Amino acid sequence: MSRPWLPLLCAWLVSIVATGSAVFIGEVMGMTPCVLCWYQRIAMFPLALILGMAVFAEDRRGAVYAMPFVLAGLALAAYHSALIAGWVPQWRVPCGTGPSCSQQALVILGDIQIPWLSLAAFLTLAATLTIYLKRTRT
Repeated sequence: MSRPWLPLLCAWLVSIVATGSAVFIGEVMGMTPCVLCWYQRIAMFPLALILGMAVFAEDRRGAVYAMPFVLAGLALAAYHSALIAGWVPQWRVPCGTGPSCSQQALVILGDIQIPWLSLAAFLTLAATLTIYLKRTRT
C-alpha cells in the first residue's frame, strides 16, 4: 500500500517538535535567544501551520509553499552551526547586544548544542519535503 503523504506528515511532526522545543527553551527555561536563533524561529514557526494545513487538506502546494522557509532556515542554521564550530571568523558574527551567537549556554545530551539541533531539523524537513514532492509529482 502506497502512502505518499507519509513524508509530509513526518515533516509536519518535525516542525511541531522544533517549534515546541524553541518555545519551551525560551518561555519555560527563560533563555533569551540570540539574533540567529530568532531568524531560525522566524523560518520554523510558520512551518507548523503551513505543513499542518497541507497534511489535513492533502494538498501538495503546502509543501511547495513551505520549501522557501525550510531553505532559508537551513542556510541560517548551517551558518550558525559553523559559527559555533569556530569555522567562521569572530568579526563576522552578526550579533550585537544581547546573547552571543557564538557562545551557546545550553547543550543537550552532553555536547549537542541548540544550533546543531536546528540544523538537523531543517535538514530533515528539506529531505522529507523533497521526497514528498518527488512522490507526488504530476
